[in-house]
Amino acid sequence: MTPFGAIITGVEGHQLTPGEKAFFREARPFGFILFARNIDTPDQLRALCDELREAAGHEAIITIDQEGGRVQRLRAPHWRDWPAPLDHAVAAGACAAEALHLRYRIIAAELANVGIDSNCAPLVDVAGRDTHPFLRDRCYGETAGRVALFGRAVADGLMEGGVLPVVKHIPGHGRAGADSHHELPRVTAPAEHLAEVDFAPFEALADLPMAMTAHVVYDALDGRPATLSPVIIEIIRRSIGFDGLLMTDDIGMDALSGSLVERTRSALAAGCDVVLHCNGTLAERQAVAAAAGGMRAAAQDRAERALAARRTPDPVDISALAAQLDALTGGRRNG
Repeated sequence: MTPFGAIITGVEGHQLTPGEKAFFREARPFGFILFARNIDTPDQLRALCDELREAAGHEAIITIDQEGGRVQRLRAPHWRDWPAPLDHAVAAGACAAEALHLRYRIIAAELANVGIDSNCAPLVDVAGRDTHPFLRDRCYGETAGRVALFGRAVADGLMEGGVLPVVKHIPGHGRAGADSHHELPRVTAPAEHLAEVDFAPFEALADLPMAMTAHVVYDALDGRPATLSPVIIEIIRRSIGFDGLLMTDDIGMDALSGSLVERTRSALAAGCDVVLHCNGTLAERQAVAAAAGGMRAAAQDRAERALAARRTPDPVDISALAAQLDALTGGRRNG
C-alpha cells in the first residue's frame, strides 16, 4: 500500500480549487482539518468532504475543532451552539460525566451527518491556577481523576457516533500560563508533579486512536517544546503508554520557531507520526507536504489502526438524547 502523506492539512474555502485538487492527488494526505472558512450549509459541507476524499484517493480522516464555547466551527442556524465544556460540566453537577457523554454523542451525530469523522476532543489538560484563559473553560476540571473520567465520557460519546476522538494536548497543557498560538509556554513544575497530575489523564486514555501534541516546554524534562522533543515523545510512548497516531498541534502557531519546513522535519524526527498544518497558502502547504513526505512504516501502521477504529454510528434518537441532556443541565444548551 502506498503510504499516506504525513500531513493533515487545511483547505482554502467552501470547495476545492483546481490547484488544491492536483496537490491532494499528488500528496495523498492522511487527513484534512476544517474551519469556519470552509463551512456554509450542510449540503455544501457534505459535498466538500466528498471532494476531499476523492482528491486524496482514499477515505481520509476529516477532523474539526468542535469542543463548544469559543472553539466550535459548526454553529447556528444549521447546527447547535454549545456552552464551554467546563460550564456544561458545572451545570450538570454530579451528573457531569453522563451529560458530557450525551453532549458529544449529539455533536458526533452532527459531524457524521455532513461527512466529518473526527473531532479534536477530548481536551484532558488539567486546569490549575496558571492555566491561560484561552484554555481554562475548555478544560473539564482541576484534578486528574475528574478530567480522565470526563475525557472518557467525551471519547465514548464521539466513538459511539462514528467519530474518532483526538485527545489533546498530550502530555498536558494545563500548567501553561501563555497562549501557544502566540508564544511558547514554559512549565517549571517538577517531573514527579507532571507525572502525577498532568500526564495521568493521558495515561488513562492511552488506548484512544489519535492524540495531538502540546507546544509546551517542560523545563524539568527538556528544553524543547514537546512537539519537537524526542525526550517528550519517548515519555508519551513509554511512560504514558500512548501507541496511537500522534499528530502535532498546528505547526503554524507562533510557539514554534523556524520555517514551516524546519518545524515539519523536526516534529517528524522527534517521533510525531503526522504534521498538522491548518493555515497557509497553497505554496506553503505544498512545501510542508514535501518536507513531510510519506509516512514511515510505524506511522502508517498507526494510521491504518486509527482508520480501522471508525465504526458505523449506533442508532439513537437524537431528540431524546437532547431532552436527557437538558434535564441534566437545566436546559443549558446554548453558549
